[in-house]
Amino acid sequence: MKTSDYFILGSALLSMLLSIYLWFAVDKEAGLFVGLWVPSLLGFGTYIKNVYGGQNG
Repeated sequence: MKTSDYFILGSALLSMLLSIYLWFAVDKEAGLFVGLWVPSLLGFGTYIKNVYGGQNG
C-alpha cells in the first residue's frame, strides 16, 4: 500500500469515528451528516488514484 492509501483510509476512519461520537454524544442528525462523508471520501480517493495514478496507482 502507498502512503496515499493510508491517508484515504485514515480520513474515512476518522470520519466514521467522528460520526459515531456525534451520534451518541451530540446530535443524531449531525452524526448522520458526518457519516455520509465516509463513502464520499473513499470514492473521491479512488477517483483521484485512478486519474492521477494511472493503472499502477
